[in-house]
Amino acid sequence: MSETRIGSKVTELREALQLSVEELAERSGAEVSVILGIEAGELVPSLTPLIRITRALGVRLGTLLDDDENLGPALVRSTDYTESTRLKALETKSDAGGLVFHALAEGKASRHMEPFYITLTPSEASEHELSAHEGEEWLFALEGPLEIEYGKDIYVLQPGDSIYYDSIVPHQVRSHQGQSAKFVACVYTPA
Repeated sequence: MSETRIGSKVTELREALQLSVEELAERSGAEVSVILGIEAGELVPSLTPLIRITRALGVRLGTLLDDDENLGPALVRSTDYTESTRLKALETKSDAGGLVFHALAEGKASRHMEPFYITLTPSEASEHELSAHEGEEWLFALEGPLEIEYGKDIYVLQPGDSIYYDSIVPHQVRSHQGQSAKFVACVYTPA
């Protein structure tokens, strides 16, 4: 899904609730410039602001990422992976590397989890800002090492390793020693 489509959905939902950009910014804790950039399709969205915006709008994250609704199961074949969205990092102020999200339950109505297949490309940045939001995350490393900073600890996942954590604790998923990685993530954000 393109950044323009996500922005259109944010605008549509915000206007349906008769909220100004400023009111949505206040409710979500996101900066007005971030919301304007997302709505215009000019800002590559980041996961944490999107989660905050969807919570402020009263919808789940998948509402912004889905193209349609399906009442049955969501079956995604390995040959069907399509890039659903590209996120710069988990926070707009950080550059922990490029994350390309492939939604694995696109179109499944009324789901509570957001499963993704993610490709991580390394970043040149040396400092990274941690993010925190309500919910839980589960990651499973498929290829390359994956580094997770969680609170004051750092974990390195090798292929086959997994980690499950509360997202309210400041954290960041990033490249380990400049290496690319692929992993599966399941994000739960309470409604």
